[in-house]
Amino acid sequence: MLDSTLQTVLIVDDSPDIHRLISARLSAEGVALLHAHDAVEGLAIAREQLPDLILLDLEMPGTDGMTLFSQLKEESALDAIPVIFLTGTLDVTTKVQAFELGAVDYVTKPFDAIELKARVRAALRTKRYQDLLATKARIDALTGLWNRGYLTDQLAVEVSALIRHGSPVALIMVDIDHFKRINDTHGHPFGDIVLQRVAQVLGQATRDNDVVCRYGGEEFAIILRDTSSVGAVSIAQRLCHAVAAITFRQGRETVQVTASFGVAGSDQCDDHDAVSADTLLEAADMALYAAKSAGRNRVGWKHETR
Repeated sequence: MLDSTLQTVLIVDDSPDIHRLISARLSAEGVALLHAHDAVEGLAIAREQLPDLILLDLEMPGTDGMTLFSQLKEESALDAIPVIFLTGTLDVTTKVQAFELGAVDYVTKPFDAIELKARVRAALRTKRYQDLLATKARIDALTGLWNRGYLTDQLAVEVSALIRHGSPVALIMVDIDHFKRINDTHGHPFGDIVLQRVAQVLGQATRDNDVVCRYGGEEFAIILRDTSSVGAVSIAQRLCHAVAAITFRQGRETVQVTASFGVAGSDQCDDHDAVSADTLLEAADMALYAAKSAGRNRVGWKHETR
């Protein structure tokens, strides 16, 4: 397991000498190095590890570096990974083609140690900055949770994992009960405090690998990885009690806040290929509606309420 605090560099080259040379040159750079000796291995490692930078040899036997580069650009999870080409004979036509496809740089063999390190540092610095901007764009400013766009993307990822590996996924939709009344009675600043506190409780009461998002307004959504519908209902019931236990004070008044929950799971559908992000969202929303119709402050699941 790689240290998540380190940036990772994947070296794809058929020459063991090149691997040893680059490893020696980058040993003091504070990066984790990954090694692949052909394009097939390189693509597999890139998919599994999602490195921060790829150093890619153009002239490899079998599938060459340019072909691998094109494959990386065709996959949405990999196309943003910066690539520096390694080559001994980079002609102008190939150089232009590489930059047009999206390469960030190139290094010619034999390497100058100072130049190699400088180009790697620059690429990693840019990648870290881009990742920071991307993360900020996916964070809800009020609650600090992931936002709706991130939820949509992650739900699609989990559905893909379900189809490929059969890993179950569940979704919980959460709606704070009578939130408009809270705002109208106590004011929007107090409503913001309620949203922040509920978000905090949802985040603290779920697992580290669950994805808690602010879906919009007074709604939240939680993606539960490797979780059955029955397991998700149990979690939702615990969250429902946790929200109801929060004590809010407005002056001398104690304000009671509750929330309704709707649960949907991929195991409710016999055909995994029929499951999509949209069908899970629709099923969870219907379950949430059932919970609210049954009196709120409860969990809805497959048209049942608990």
